[in-house]
Amino acid sequence: MTAAESAVAARPGQGEGATLQGKVAIVTGGASGLGRATALALAEAGARVVVADLDARGGREVADMVGGRFRACDVSDPDANRALVDFAQEQYGGVDIALLNAGVATGCGVGEDFDLARYRRAMGANLDGVVFGTHAVLPALRARGGGAIVATASLAGLAAVPLDPLYAANKHAVVGLARSLGPALAADNVRFNAVCPGFAESRIIDPLRDMLSKQGLSVIPAEVVADTVLRILTGDGTGECWFIQPGRDPEPFRFRTVPGPGEPVGV
Repeated sequence: MTAAESAVAARPGQGEGATLQGKVAIVTGGASGLGRATALALAEAGARVVVADLDARGGREVADMVGGRFRACDVSDPDANRALVDFAQEQYGGVDIALLNAGVATGCGVGEDFDLARYRRAMGANLDGVVFGTHAVLPALRARGGGAIVATASLAGLAAVPLDPLYAANKHAVVGLARSLGPALAADNVRFNAVCPGFAESRIIDPLRDMLSKQGLSVIPAEVVADTVLRILTGDGTGECWFIQPGRDPEPFRFRTVPGPGEPVGV
C-alpha cells in the first residue's frame, strides 16, 4: 500500500484498509482546479483515472501525470457523456466512480444584464452536466454491482447568493439531486453525494481574487476539496452534501426537516 493509500485508509470514520486500488474513475472538468487535484488524489489512492474536459491540452497533461486516459467531453451534451462512459469501459473494462465536477461561472443576472447564451452555458455545464453524466454512467455502475457518484456543488447551493442568483440556482439544483438520488439509487448499491466548497482554488474564482483578498477571505486549496472527495468515496454515506469552509473540518451539512402538517383548517 502506498503512503497515499495508507492516508486514505487511516482517515477517521473510514473502514480499516479502505482503498480505491483498482477502481476506475471518471473525472469531468479534470484539466484544472478541483478536477485536476482530485484526479491526482484518486490516482495516488490506486484508482485508474479517465480525465474529461474541453481543455484538451490541460486534460492530456493531467492524464499523463496520473498515468490515465484523456477524453474531450462537452458535459452539456448527452451523447458526449455516453461516449465518455463508453470510452472508459473500452479502456479499463468498467467504471466504479464518477466525479461530475465540470462547471463554469454564470456571468449574468436576471435583470438588464441577463444574457440567454451565458445562462444556457451555465445551466448546461453546472446542472445538465450532472444530470446527463449521472444518466450516462448509471448502467456502467450497475454492471459493476454498484459504485459512487460525487457531484461538485458549492456553498452557493446551501445559502443565498444575491450577487449571483443564477449560479446559486444551478448549485441548489445539484444539492437537491444529491439529497434525492442518494436514497433513490440505494437499491442499486450506487451512492450519490455532493461536495459544497466555499471559495476554492479554481478558474471560476479568477475574477474574484482581488475582492477576496481585500476582504481577507481565504481561498480553499484544491487539495482540501480533493481530500474530501476521497473521504466521501471511502465512506458509506449517501445523499450527503459536504460543506468545505476554511478553518472547519469538512462534514455533511445538516439540513432541517420541513414542517409537518399542522392542525386542520376550517374543520
